Amino acid sequence: MTAPSAAIIGGGVIGGGWAARFLLMGWDVRVFDPDPEAERKIAEVLANARRSLPGLSDVALPAEGKLSFHDSMSSAVAGVSWVQESVPERLDLKRKVYQTLQEHCPHDAVIGSSTSGFKPSELQGCANRPEQIVVTHPFNPVYLLPLIELVPSAQTAPSIVQKAKDILTSIGMHPLHVRAEIDAHIADRFLEAVWREALWLIKDGIATTEEIDDAIRYGFGLRWAQMGLFETYRIAGGEAGMRHFIEQFGPCLEWPWTKLMDVPELTEELIDMVAGQSDAQSGKYTIRELERARDDNLVTILRGLKAQNWGAGALLNAQDKRVEGVVKLPDDLSQPIVTVARAVPLDWTDYNGHMNEARYLQAFGDATDRMMLLIGCDADYIATGGSYFTAETHIRHIDEARAGAVIRIETQILAGAGKKMHLFHRMFEGDRELATGEHMMIHVSLATRRASDPAPALAAILARVEQAHAALPTPDGAGKAVGVRS
Repeated sequence: MTAPSAAIIGGGVIGGGWAARFLLMGWDVRVFDPDPEAERKIAEVLANARRSLPGLSDVALPAEGKLSFHDSMSSAVAGVSWVQESVPERLDLKRKVYQTLQEHCPHDAVIGSSTSGFKPSELQGCANRPEQIVVTHPFNPVYLLPLIELVPSAQTAPSIVQKAKDILTSIGMHPLHVRAEIDAHIADRFLEAVWREALWLIKDGIATTEEIDDAIRYGFGLRWAQMGLFETYRIAGGEAGMRHFIEQFGPCLEWPWTKLMDVPELTEELIDMVAGQSDAQSGKYTIRELERARDDNLVTILRGLKAQNWGAGALLNAQDKRVEGVVKLPDDLSQPIVTVARAVPLDWTDYNGHMNEARYLQAFGDATDRMMLLIGCDADYIATGGSYFTAETHIRHIDEARAGAVIRIETQILAGAGKKMHLFHRMFEGDRELATGEHMMIHVSLATRRASDPAPALAAILARVEQAHAALPTPDGAGKAVGVRS
């Protein structure tokens, strides 16, 4: 099966982020950027993405697509399904780019612009096919943050809008359909308001760059990360909800709390003040160090939201399901069954720089859960009142696993008759064995919380797998305990 392809026009921070997002979601990516440093810059963005993005998924990502660099825009866009323009914010330049690329790209390809401020009707001004162009404004880093502001004009074809939504969703992003053209779209208007207010607070000597950042990252920024603005304020209204909040705090809108209508002049003095305070705040870190810290923090927050199936975490869970597809027993049962295939997330490592021992148990627990699912002990079965409980676990730690390592767990059923299910898991990175986990499971009645026989249909599937695995050699370490000599 041929991988879909995308063209990236402009390989800066944003273009590189788009390239990483598409590549790691299985797309072939073609890059055009006259900058002689483009390959190096994109390689650095990709290194960050390969380290962080896979850890957001609890399933194996698609095989990475092929990356190629092109000397001409025409060769980059030939035959692609998506063109992402991320050139500098100059309207004349963007229009020139569209005229050139439309001569060579397919007529049904989505042409998206990363522009922060231009409206799609402005971009379409000199286009041969204005109906093909739409704003697809991302947020940095594109490979981690899911929001895309999807802004069509009256001339944009509905089929292009729908295709854009489908593709963006398929690569794990959230297309926010902005139904009316507006300068700076939606999100950047909020950011601009905060930015202007922050500049006044600095100019007036009320707060420093660090103090303003503290106000955001230690306070409302954490609330906004999970609930946004209105859902946060709804809670602030207590049991009476949003109406009470507005009644209580609405009069504040008439108070002189803001200078948003009065923009400070960006004098050299103010620029020096902001830049100097920022250097004092963060100048001890390189840009690469700050990027790594940002990515580590975002992965931790997003995985926390994922565990709660809330906000951006719910999007990640939905993407895992799309990527993984239908979960079923393999047709060939003559070999151990792959029950886990995933990357080690950043938040699974400890002070020694490798996967924490508790995470080995979690990974083996996930493998056990997957085997239960494969034999029919799924949510519907559990709802009928039966499930498997773990009675005993034995883990052997053989080798290290570091963040970003792609691990695979192969599971063999050693016994499955009656109330017991005896599993043996082996964890690998490539051909290197990392650990083994042996689990004795007991089928129980959830009504009595006592051992019980599984339903006949489940028992039959389990017996079929057990019989097939009986021909396999007994795995090394099976049945062993901790080797202590008296």
